[in-house]
Amino acid sequence: MRVTMTILNGTAQRPARAYTHSIPLSWNRSPEDIAADTERLIGTVTKVYDEIGRLCVDAVSVENTLRALANVKMDYAARRHALDFPQYVSPCRAVRLASAQADKRGAEHEARRLPPNRRLRLLASGRRNGLHLCGETREKIKKTSKLISELSIEFNKNLNEDNTFLLVSRQQLGRFVSGLDVDEASGVYKVTLAYPHYFPVMKRCRDPETRRKMETAFHSRCKEANTIVLERLVALRAELAALLGYGCHANYVLEVNVAKNVTNVDAFLNALQKTLEPVGARERKYMMALKKRECLTSGRCFDGRLNAWDLPYYMDQVERRKFAVDKDKLLEYFPLDAVTEGLLGIYRDLLGLRFSRVLAASVWHQDVRVYDAHDADTGEEMGRFYLDLHPREGKYGHAACFALQPGCKVAEGGRLLPAAALVANFTKPAGGLPSLLQHHEVETYFHEFGHVMHEICSKVTFSEFSGTQVETDFVEVPSQMLENWVWEKEPLRRMSRHYKDGSAIPEPLLDKLIASRVANTGLMNLRQVVLSKVDQSLHTSSTADSAAVFAKLCQDILGVPATEGLNLFFFKLISVFGHLVYSMDIYFSRFKKEGILNPKVGKEYRRIILEAGGSVDGMDMLQSFLGRAPCQDAFFQCKGLISPSNATL
Repeated sequence: MRVTMTILNGTAQRPARAYTHSIPLSWNRSPEDIAADTERLIGTVTKVYDEIGRLCVDAVSVENTLRALANVKMDYAARRHALDFPQYVSPCRAVRLASAQADKRGAEHEARRLPPNRRLRLLASGRRNGLHLCGETREKIKKTSKLISELSIEFNKNLNEDNTFLLVSRQQLGRFVSGLDVDEASGVYKVTLAYPHYFPVMKRCRDPETRRKMETAFHSRCKEANTIVLERLVALRAELAALLGYGCHANYVLEVNVAKNVTNVDAFLNALQKTLEPVGARERKYMMALKKRECLTSGRCFDGRLNAWDLPYYMDQVERRKFAVDKDKLLEYFPLDAVTEGLLGIYRDLLGLRFSRVLAASVWHQDVRVYDAHDADTGEEMGRFYLDLHPREGKYGHAACFALQPGCKVAEGGRLLPAAALVANFTKPAGGLPSLLQHHEVETYFHEFGHVMHEICSKVTFSEFSGTQVETDFVEVPSQMLENWVWEKEPLRRMSRHYKDGSAIPEPLLDKLIASRVANTGLMNLRQVVLSKVDQSLHTSSTADSAAVFAKLCQDILGVPATEGLNLFFFKLISVFGHLVYSMDIYFSRFKKEGILNPKVGKEYRRIILEAGGSVDGMDMLQSFLGRAPCQDAFFQCKGLISPSNATL
């Protein structure tokens, strides 16, 4: 996942290069500073817009209008989120709240002053923002857009500030106790809903009642507040689409995406569902047999169905039993430092880059590591990135890349250096053990770092097309493609070593891990179909009972009832996963054929896909890199649904 923000460079002083520029800003602002600086920034930008607005038509030129707009947008993008990024990472609650408020003020300002556009097609952008409509309608659009932004920020703030936990006995948890706080007298453990606690419990805990409580608590976070927010957002989005002349909000969003419209999305999802349903049915049958056998041996009553809290557990059991993957043993070979070292080396060699750790950089927390990136051949300074990898109270609870500063041309010549932060929640070192990653966490790390590289490699003219600011359904393509490296032997060897003696992963264990990639293919991808169809359903109507929509689609498509009282904590629009199709096509058609670590292909990928950012249509980039239009065969081949001999790549 990537979060589109443009923010500060937070740099320590470093030698200046003639062709690069950075904007050093402090991470140590007080809540009062954040509020004052927000108003100052908005005032500066407003002044420029007002000056442009006062120009006589005869006096308008490229320099005093288009170039002036581009310059002020770049400066705004480079500075704004020094103010609103801290809401996700600051250890100080007062700073987080002040930052969230700054985000609201910025969103209000943008709705009034900075309508987005695609590739500087200003007339089309104006139409999508209602500039062709009467003053009364434009005012309604402005107010509605402002409210949508405020509610979205409120939704995220509620989740980030949630600190729910469960008290669970060792007997209920089984073997998963590493890193947990415990009351020595009672032996009760504190289990939070952060990823390093939630996923191990859901996958490893044998007690179904404990899993049920964990699943219910996780999906009930901020339930009352955020369900209201979500359903209000759906209604407001529909209202905004109607004001702008669109039949539904989905079509409004998809118009500027690769998918283009709801009809195309429905056709894609329905075809994929049809292919996956028989696979999912076989997987459910196998899991039901596992559950029945376990109930018989443990003396528990068999309820004759798979529940939502059963799925992660029995998916894990499938990998262990059907593919014989020893995950406990595998964990020992992925200490975080080894994974980071290998990951940086792979991206370095593949994309032609060089990374160096910056020890004196300004950071928001002592856990954060900072690196500079340079072109390996020319020495050109490319940008800076931050790694914030461990959980803490109030921190953003998922894994994401936050774009901090755009990589684009500047008015005085040269290039503004991009910056990005990778925020994750990997287990902290504890009990004499280093931070050890599950393989799926290695995959997440590799994916999110792909977004970082998209930001760092960006070389565009205008800030609004920098890095990951591409079509919504294309943004995951580059990172999703790069996930494939964690399923190949050579990259896995480079990212692993035993945390005790530095030994390599045994070959048989490595073979079993790679073979397990096709495990649970049907159910995992059918769940993605469910999420995409929920999005489609919510955003093609003006009202929504989000829990009811989700429950119906879970039962109809996945064949597994949704958790009762579910809170849909995802709310981003159109989570269609066409990006999976495109990403697999790139990987199998170029890298798998020509060498997964082939620097020639890697540099071509960097030039065509990463450097272009959003300045070129996603489909045009795909066709340029592939030499043809994309197709679905690679996706189905990767999932084991067709053989390589039947793929037309």
